[in-house]
Amino acid sequence: MPPTLASLVHHSALKLTVRAGEDRLDVPVRWAHVSELADPVPYMEGGELLLITALTLDAEDPDAMRRYVKRLAGAGVVGLGFAVGVNYEETPKALVDAAEEEGLPLLEVPRRTPFLAISKAVSAAIAADQYRAVTAGFAAQRELTKQALSDGPQGLLAALAGQVDGWAALYDASGAVVEAAPEWAGRRAGRLTPDVERLRERPAPASSVVGGEDRVELHSLGTGRRPRAALAVGTAAALGTAERYAVHSAIALLTLTTERSRPLHAAEQRIGAAVLRMLLAGQPEHARTVAGDLYGELLDAPFRLILAESASASAARAHAEGHARVAAAKPSKAQVAVPDTNGDPLGGLAEIVESAAARSGESVLVVPDGERLVVLAVDGGAAVAACGEYALALDAARTGAREQPAVEEDELVVGLSAPAGPIAAAGAYKQAEQVLSVARRRGRSLVEHEELAAGSVLPLLADDAVRAFADGLLRPLYEHDATGRGDLVASLRAWLSRHGQWDAAAADLGVHRHTLRYRMRRVEEILGRSLDDPDVRMELWLALKTTAAAAE
Repeated sequence: MPPTLASLVHHSALKLTVRAGEDRLDVPVRWAHVSELADPVPYMEGGELLLITALTLDAEDPDAMRRYVKRLAGAGVVGLGFAVGVNYEETPKALVDAAEEEGLPLLEVPRRTPFLAISKAVSAAIAADQYRAVTAGFAAQRELTKQALSDGPQGLLAALAGQVDGWAALYDASGAVVEAAPEWAGRRAGRLTPDVERLRERPAPASSVVGGEDRVELHSLGTGRRPRAALAVGTAAALGTAERYAVHSAIALLTLTTERSRPLHAAEQRIGAAVLRMLLAGQPEHARTVAGDLYGELLDAPFRLILAESASASAARAHAEGHARVAAAKPSKAQVAVPDTNGDPLGGLAEIVESAAARSGESVLVVPDGERLVVLAVDGGAAVAACGEYALALDAARTGAREQPAVEEDELVVGLSAPAGPIAAAGAYKQAEQVLSVARRRGRSLVEHEELAAGSVLPLLADDAVRAFADGLLRPLYEHDATGRGDLVASLRAWLSRHGQWDAAAADLGVHRHTLRYRMRRVEEILGRSLDDPDVRMELWLALKTTAAAAE
C-alpha cells in the first residue's frame, strides 16, 4: 500500500497533529511538496501533501483562506501541512475553518519537525511500497511460470485470476475463447469477441481497456504482424503495481508459448504436405504411416478437400485461361462485416479452419501451396462449416457491391470437393479444382461439388468463351433470318427440341413438314455441317441454350 495521511500521522518521529479532515486521512499520498507560492496549483499534479509556512499568505483572512483551500482541493491536493512556530505560533482559525469547510485534511507540523523529514518519510514509504510490489511481482511471475509449466494456459489463467482478484481469458487468432478462469468467466469473455477482433486489426503489440460489468484490459499476443492470440483480464478496479507485474508476466509467458509453437506449426505443415503428396499419389497406407497420430483420425473418416486461392490470383488465372470476367468486389469493411485478413486471405482462412477444428477437437490438415491453400477437413465438421460461413460473409459483401469494378486482394475463391476417403484423394483434389474454376468464373466465394453435380449444366455455359463460340456458330443463321427470308433459328430450335421428329416440330411451328425439311437443308448449307452428326446437333443445341440464357 502507498503511504497515506493516516500513516504519516501515526509516524512517531513526525509528531503531526490533525486540525481538520480527520475522516479523510486514508487517502494515498503520491508525494510531499513544499511551496510558499500564493497559488501553487499550476505546479501540482494531484495526490500531493502540500507543506507551507504561510510566508506569503494572510492565513488569518477567512476569504483569502477559503479561496486558497478551494483551489488546492480542486487541483487534487490530498492534504495540507502547516508549520507552526515559524510565521504563526499556532494554526490560524481562518485556515482551519476553510479546511473543514472544504473537507481538506489539515496537519499541524511542530517546529522541531522539518519539512525534509516529512518528505523523507513519504519517499521511504513509496520506495517500500514499490519494493513490496516488485517482490510480489516476482513471486507472481514464479507462480505463473510454475502453473504454465505444469497445467498449461489453463493453470496460468487460474493463477493470474487469483493474483488480480478477477478473471482472465485467452482468445485464439479468430477471436474465440480458448480458456477462461474461473469457469464462470467464459460467457463474459465471449461477449468481448468483437473487441478482440478490433484489437487484431491494430499492429502488435496492442492493448485496450473495455468498460462494462467490470474493467477489462485486452492485450494482443505474438511478435508477428498478425496477432496470434489475445489475453483479457477483468477486475473491479484499475490494476495496482503488483497486479500489473502479474499481467505483464502472463503476457510474456503466453507470448513465449505462442512463438515457440511457430516452429512446431511449420514442422507440422511440412509433415502435412508430405501426407498430402502421398494421398494424391495414390499411396494412402504410406500417408497413414507418416501421419501417425497427428492426422490419423482424419484419414479414418470421410473428409472434404478444400482448395482456396486469393481473388487476385484467381483473376490472373482467369485471364490466363482467357476469361475476362471476374468476381465483383466487396464494399469497404465499414459497409459489410467481413472477417479481416490483414492482406493475407489464405493465412486468414487457415487460422479460421484451424481455430474451428481446435475448438471442436477435430483433426485438420492445412498445407500452403504457393498461391493456393489446400485443406483436408472432416466432412460435416466445424472446420468445413467455418469455411462456409466465411464464404457466405464474402458473398454477402459482393452482393452489395456489384457496381464496383475491381477485386480486392484480401478476397478468397474456394472450391469444396464431395466427401471422399484416402483412396479417392486425387479425385477429390480434381473436383476441388473444377469447382474452384467455376467459382472463379461465376464471381462466387465458394462452390461445392455437389452443387454442380445435382444442378443443371446450363449455368456452366455462362462463360465468355462459350458465349463467343455460340455467337460465332449461330451468327450466319441470325443474319439469314434478319433478311426476312425465313425463320431458321426458331425452326432449328423446334426440330432439336423434338429430337428430329418432323411432324411434331412442324406442328409446333405451324408449318408443313416439307417446309421444315427445306429449312433444315438451308441450315446445313449455311453452316456447312450435317445435322445427321450427333456432335453437330449437340453443339447447336448448347449454342441455342447459351444465347437464350444470355438474352435473359
